Amino acid sequence: MSKTIKVLGPGCPKCKTTFHNVEEAVKQLGIEVEITKVEDIEEMMKYNVLTTPVLVIDEEIKIKGRIAQIDEIKELLK
Repeated sequence: MSKTIKVLGPGCPKCKTTFHNVEEAVKQLGIEVEITKVEDIEEMMKYNVLTTPVLVIDEEIKIKGRIAQIDEIKELLK
């Protein structure tokens, strides 16, 4: 089963860094996942979060309100 990862955020530098860190973590692990950047406010509201960036793995919120670090993301994906 393929994992899905979403990074929720309006496109701020922290959101972009988190998205980059997700891409790097996936690359380092050599796994195949679907990565989506969600910038639409209405779509983000569905997750009931107020602070971004938000890291969502398989529709479960894992990290919110701060930049997710590469090693941290790798740990969550194992």
